[in-house]
Formats: sequence, C-alpha cells, structure tokens
Amino acid sequence: MIKAVKGTRDILPPSISVWNHVERISREVFNTYNYQEIRTPIFEETALFSRGVGEETDIVTKEMYTFKDRDDSSLTLRPENTASVIRAYIEHRLDQIPGLQKLFYIGPMFRRERPQKGRYRQFSQIGAEVIGSESPAVDAEVIEMVCNLLDSCGVTGYKLMLNSVGTPQSRPAFVEAIRQQLTPVIDQLSPDSQRRLETNPLRILDSKAPEDQAFIDALPSIHDYLDEDSKTHFARVREYLEDRGIAYTINPRMVRGLDYYTRTTFEIVHEGALGSQNSVLGGGRYDGLAESLGSRVAAPGIGFSIGEDRLVMTVEEAHPGKYTHTLDLFIAPMDEPSFRHSSLIARDLRNDGLVVELAAAGKLKRSMELASKLNARYALLVGEQEVANRQYSLKNMATGEQISVPKEDLKKHICQTL
Repeated sequence: MIKAVKGTRDILPPSISVWNHVERISREVFNTYNYQEIRTPIFEETALFSRGVGEETDIVTKEMYTFKDRDDSSLTLRPENTASVIRAYIEHRLDQIPGLQKLFYIGPMFRRERPQKGRYRQFSQIGAEVIGSESPAVDAEVIEMVCNLLDSCGVTGYKLMLNSVGTPQSRPAFVEAIRQQLTPVIDQLSPDSQRRLETNPLRILDSKAPEDQAFIDALPSIHDYLDEDSKTHFARVREYLEDRGIAYTINPRMVRGLDYYTRTTFEIVHEGALGSQNSVLGGGRYDGLAESLGSRVAAPGIGFSIGEDRLVMTVEEAHPGKYTHTLDLFIAPMDEPSFRHSSLIARDLRNDGLVVELAAAGKLKRSMELASKLNARYALLVGEQEVANRQYSLKNMATGEQISVPKEDLKKHICQTL
C-alpha cells in the first residue's frame, strides 16, 4: 500500500473545519488592516533563497528541496515566502504603486526537517509583509495585527518575545565578540556550532544543542553592540506596543533563523499542545533584502509567518469540537416519490444556507441511525402522507421531540436553536 510521504499528511474532516475557520479569521483580520492577498509560485530559482535567506542558514544548507529542471537550471520548492514576495515586488514594480505595499499569503512551504509534533516537511504558513517604510510605528502595528489575529482565533495565554538585532553595519563587532569568546572552547561545541563559528557565528544563538547552552548563556548581549539609530528605533517600537497595552518580553538571544533580519525581530510562543516546540509564529524587519535581490530602490519592510499547522493545533486544544462541521438537517424519505419531493425541499433549504444531507429512499430505522451517526441537529421524515399534506415530521435529534411543520416554516424551526 502506498502511503503519504514521511513528513507529509492528509488533513481530513473534521479537522479541516478548524483550518477553514483559522483561514477565514485571518483573511478578515488582514482585510481590516488593508492587506491584499498575493500568491507566488511554490517553486523558484534556487538563487532566490540562497541569496535572500542566507547561505549558512539551516534552511539553505540542510532543509531545501532543490532539483534540476530539464534545462539544467536549479529550482527549489519554497521553504518560506518572504523572499518570493520581495521578488514579486521587484519584478512587477510594486514600488510604483502609491502607499505601502501590504500583502498577505496563505499556502504550503517545504523543508526537509525532522518530523515532530506540529512540524512537517510540507507545512502551511499564513504570513504578511509590509514594504516601503522603516518606521517603528509600522513594526508595532504589524505586531498588534498578529495579536488581534490570535485573539480572534480564540488563542489565549500566548507570550510575545521581542528583540532588536541591529543593522548589518552594527553586527560585525558583536560577531567578533562571539568568535573571541567561543574560539577557545570550540572543541566543546556541537558540530553545527563549530561550523557556524567559522561561517556565521550569529547562527550559534539559534542552537538547541544541550552542549552549547552554557556557552551561549555566557555570551554578551547584542544590545550592547547596537548602533544609536537601532537603539532609538527599538525604544520607539516598545513605546508603541506599550501604548496599545501589548505585553512583551525582551529576549536578546532571539536572532531568528534567517539572515535577512534587521532591527526588530519577534516571536509568539504558546505552552500547551505544542510541547517544547512552542513557537507559533515569528517575524521581523528586513531592511536591505530587496536591494540584495536586485531592487534599484530602497524597499525596507517587515513581516511575519504563522505556522498554520501549529496554530490549528493550538485552536483545537483551546476549543475542542467547537469548529467542527455541523449538519443542520438529515432528510429521510420513505420511498421513491418521497425522495423526489425531498430533493426539492433539500434544494430550497440549501439555498437558504442550511447544511442538508438527503438520504436515499429506504427503511426509516436505518435512516435515523445514520442521522444520529452524522450528528444531525434535526431529521425530517418524509413519506406519502407528508407529501400529500405538505406537513413534515421534524425531529430534534438532541431532545427526541418531534413536531409537524409545514414547508414554509422548516427554516424557522431549524434555525431557532442555532
């Protein structure tokens, strides 16, 4: 038997109802902040991600699904979407459109990670990007929108982690301090951190290896090396968040896993369904990314991505069964003439927005057993007498109460308990 590839999965009913709920809420929140949807290809030229994400990131060195096309060009399934959005921004000259470009996306990404709870090799992200401003007010509004989205999905108990990683001009001194402190103990570091110490020491702060943690904890704070503009920018972000009553915790070790981040970075973590893998979303500012990808004009930006798989798990844990599919009415016709009549009733009620299942004509007992298994709210019994009188037996499946209802009153009776 052929099964789904390791690290992928089928999303089946009733779980898909939670996915649809989360995506609907996300679209509504994005709309209130004047974001518009963008859809980029799921594969791009490999150079887009190696240049944009960073040659020494785990994503590029270990996790990308890269393949040769028939013309021998190198293509990669997108491991994240910010680089793709910026590529589209440059290619289609979106900088010529007045105002900020506020874009959101929902779709699959691909990384060859070790499968674990809430983390898959094909996973879905909900994300947004704001391009065209380096104002700290934009950073705060993006974070406010993220919190609004989580609140609207019914997620509580999450924590906002905040940091500033400065600018490419201010980081070399901090990187050199890391090298000087860790070089004497390089043999005690994990293999990945030994390699990173040579290629990209900042990535060591991302290490989860137990043997690295004591050394990481002893490193100086990146805040000691921020330039004055970055310090001012970070202070303003915090002021704007405090104005909004948004609580945060400063985490100077949080540098995120992508090389394009500058200044503000943030994560939201949630204890619960995710266990130790408790990051629901992350993001940050990426001033300079567009220029590194070929833009002839400055295009500072900030964005975030939500791991939709993880968000759905969190919503399911907080509200078990709340967003599952609901069957309003199960129609049980007794014979063929009743079935033909029932099909018209079903059509009219569906046009009125009710969820209706029409059974094949058959034995009443079997139909009612099926209505119960499908968790129908009501069952409508239709036989020769009901067709003749235009009065139908409507049964409340929760209480067992059964009443006779004319066709024109069916919707009113069904909807009164919604």
